[in-house]
Amino acid sequence: MPDQPRYTVGVDFGTLSGRAVVVRVPDGAELGSAVHDYKHAVLTEALPDGTPLGPDWALQVPSDYLDVLKHAVPAAVQAAGIDPADVVGIGTDFTACTMVPTLDDGTPLSELPEWVSRPHAYVKLWKHHAAQPQADRINALAAARGEAWLPRYGGLISSEWEFAKALQILEEDPQAYAAMTRWVEAADWIVWQLTGSYVRNACTAGYKGIRQDGAYPSADFLGALNPGFADFVGDKLDQPIGELGQKAGVLSGEAAAWTGLPAGIAVAVGNVDAHVTSAAARALDPGQMVAIMGTSTCHVMNGDEIREVPGMCGVVDGGIVAGLYGYEAGQSGVGDIFGHYVDRLGPEWTHAELTERAATQRPGQHGLIALDWHNGNRSVLVDHELSGLLIGETLATRPEDVYRALIEATAFGTRKIVETFSEAGVPVREFIAAGGLLKNRLLMQIYADVLNMPLSVIGSDQGPALGSAIHAATAAGCFPDVRTAAESMGRVERAVYQPDPAAAAVYDELYAEYSALHDYFGRGGSKVMRRLRAIQRKAWDHR
Repeated sequence: MPDQPRYTVGVDFGTLSGRAVVVRVPDGAELGSAVHDYKHAVLTEALPDGTPLGPDWALQVPSDYLDVLKHAVPAAVQAAGIDPADVVGIGTDFTACTMVPTLDDGTPLSELPEWVSRPHAYVKLWKHHAAQPQADRINALAAARGEAWLPRYGGLISSEWEFAKALQILEEDPQAYAAMTRWVEAADWIVWQLTGSYVRNACTAGYKGIRQDGAYPSADFLGALNPGFADFVGDKLDQPIGELGQKAGVLSGEAAAWTGLPAGIAVAVGNVDAHVTSAAARALDPGQMVAIMGTSTCHVMNGDEIREVPGMCGVVDGGIVAGLYGYEAGQSGVGDIFGHYVDRLGPEWTHAELTERAATQRPGQHGLIALDWHNGNRSVLVDHELSGLLIGETLATRPEDVYRALIEATAFGTRKIVETFSEAGVPVREFIAAGGLLKNRLLMQIYADVLNMPLSVIGSDQGPALGSAIHAATAAGCFPDVRTAAESMGRVERAVYQPDPAAAAVYDELYAEYSALHDYFGRGGSKVMRRLRAIQRKAWDHR
């Protein structure tokens, strides 16, 4: 009798939608997929009931995540044409740091009638940057005290992460802070909904939760920030840690009814979209940097040892795969920047039209240079008070000129990250691209030319979901570890894009100008961007 077929399901929860893919074990063939858009998308201006939000807010509604399980998973299984009884595991990944304030049983505060009009009761999406003042204080105090964990994060903690966002709740809505008994990464909340048990994943605990060498920042440190914050870790954050690729639990009867999958199958420990993609791209060795390029870009890479890389998002033992130190960096805006520009041009302009026109230009022909900080700077400056900049615009400037300049700016930002890692003793030996922006061949070629190195690409349109399916196969016992599973189920195409030497030479000149602007506006030459944000906040406060 032939072996019984086995499949796993990977579910990737993105910024605007969730996508599920059905993958065959052991060869990683993707047999069916489905996408479900979040009903409420991202709340940036008002809550669903009309309650207004301030600048730099980005919230979500947690029921949108459950709808992905109820719609995308069954649709993907149907598209695959398989018997759901043959699915042996499910794995999930999330954008990070996305936080859910909950009661002790996992109920989000925003689902309670008395909290529907309170912004701090909602999910804080990764790109919620309104906690920058709290992040600034965390950084200043940690530097003054010489906290040992600070260098593990490149010397700066981001406003996107767990502690800054929680401190913002305490200081702006103490009642909401008191009401939430758990401060939960969405990556762990969704696994909680699938299994009925709360397991905190090692990835987000390390990168976003400042957990190093088995410990979080001390109560003494937190109390110095705010006396009411001293017990934050013990009261609201700390939870047993699950290692990546392990089984967090089994699918509950209720979640089985949502998904159409068998109750009792393995549910993998939660993970982050970028980090699971390394397995999908067979990029788990030191020096292989994976850039997951979508609305934002996350850069992840393994190393043999701990190095202090300025502005990195963190280095975590086993943060990507067991046995190596996982490094993370990133850009807070990439596809979001292009989308923002196109959306405001008018319906006659599209990405395809602008790309076609921009592709006819030679590097430097448009006479422009931009800073890619429209959503702040994640790496290497770690400052979300920074903003976008365009220099060189004239009355002859056309939409495609600006569009190409914005693409080039994001490539320059990536080069800044790659060079910073290499200068810190963590050399990038291979650059592997993944994510939705791979479809834009002009963008990929510009990145190859700006970096002046070949670009490999993942062999999947759904890298994070495939990576989650690989972790699910490991959790289900189909492989001894994630590395072995990745070798069998992952896929990559090596050196697809080669740099053009002539273009690379021009981009060297433009990059020098980018670097001068980067340091002037980002390292203290001018505080104009921060001053503008302060004036903006005052205007909002006096509405």
